[in-house]
Amino acid sequence: MQPRPPDDGSTRRRSYIRVPRPQAGILPVDATHFEATEHADRRTGWRGRLLNSRDLVIGTSMSNARLSEQRLPKKTALAVFSSDAISSTAYATQEILLILLIAGTTALTYSLPIALGIATLLAVVVVSYRQLIRAYPLGGGAYTVAIENLGPLAGIIAGGALLIDYTLTVSVSISACVEAIVSAVPNVHSYAVPLAIFLIALIAFGNLRGLKESGTIFAIPTYGFVLILGVTLVAGMVKVLFSDAPNILEAGEPTRVPQEVPKALTLFLVLRAFSAGCAALTGVEAISNGVSSFKPVEWKNAQSTMTYMAILLATLFIGTTLLARHYGLVFEPGDRETVLSQVGENVWGRSVVYYLLQGMTAGIL
Repeated sequence: MQPRPPDDGSTRRRSYIRVPRPQAGILPVDATHFEATEHADRRTGWRGRLLNSRDLVIGTSMSNARLSEQRLPKKTALAVFSSDAISSTAYATQEILLILLIAGTTALTYSLPIALGIATLLAVVVVSYRQLIRAYPLGGGAYTVAIENLGPLAGIIAGGALLIDYTLTVSVSISACVEAIVSAVPNVHSYAVPLAIFLIALIAFGNLRGLKESGTIFAIPTYGFVLILGVTLVAGMVKVLFSDAPNILEAGEPTRVPQEVPKALTLFLVLRAFSAGCAALTGVEAISNGVSSFKPVEWKNAQSTMTYMAILLATLFIGTTLLARHYGLVFEPGDRETVLSQVGENVWGRSVVYYLLQGMTAGIL
């Protein structure tokens, strides 16, 4: 065997670069690991057509290595995780008025103090959740916290309660959405049930597309609702300040007399109205459950988003209650026009802005 001649620099050295085949099904990640690509499943025949149809509905498959691309910035996460909480302003004030009206129209003046009490409770809840987010940076929902600190039984109870809560949230939100549509277009009341079923299917379709794509879809109605309702509240307050009765804190004369005979206003009834108005806190826990979906630093971004959500929610809720109280709005069981619709009509009339408000309300719900 002859020895290899020394390299005098005249011999051209060869470099080898591994280029994966186009549309390769399996690619090596390192010496011992391989990863399936989107081309691993050859889509031919009827099965391939079915898979392509599925992708049109729920999107294409994604490898684990690309999951980091689905992390959400704060502005998108606010729309995804805060839509339930912020949308509750569409019906929280209405629930307070519905209970207080049992004691007659004079009891409606207590709606603002009750709303302020609920806003205080919201602040306490948000401070607690901010601590929870810091303690559980990978996501610390009620199930995780309960099972780690109180045991498996408490975790199962908390998990079951969350499942019931999410189911009721969909029911309440869709019902309020249909009410918002009926308030603007009363003729569609006879189609309320089919419309609600269609809206649930639409929400399911949006969520099946994944966090990043659904976040873009949900951002439009969420920020649209915040903007149009905020403008409505400011315009309403300005309108009051330049009216003959400029005291915005003064309760107005009721728009109508309730049909039922008023009962005594008791502490129990006030507490019942408070608990009904706590519907404004619906969905506040969603951010703490989805900390891992934020972009790094996850827990800091989640805390900031939680704070922004609380400020928006409290402002819109108190503002809506303030105007509803000043206008003397009444809401009884069986009414087809919501309190928020009445607020919008008092501010804008049945104009384009009013219908935009109702449309954005239905969208976020």
